[in-house]
Amino acid sequence: MSEIVWQKSSFSGSNAGGSCVELARGAAGLRHLRESDDPGSILVTDVEKLNCFLLAIKAGEFDHLV
Repeated sequence: MSEIVWQKSSFSGSNAGGSCVELARGAAGLRHLRESDDPGSILVTDVEKLNCFLLAIKAGEFDHLV
């Protein structure tokens, strides 16, 4: 299995200990999502479900939760 390469969100804090969300491409079309301060907890989903989630975020469907 190849090593997972994480991509940090550009909206994350610039300091080393800052909160940040990271995404990575996995095998068989899977995507991995984690927080940098808890790298052992990884959410795994497929591309279609992640796409729907990101579109909902962009549309403001979760704004009432923040």
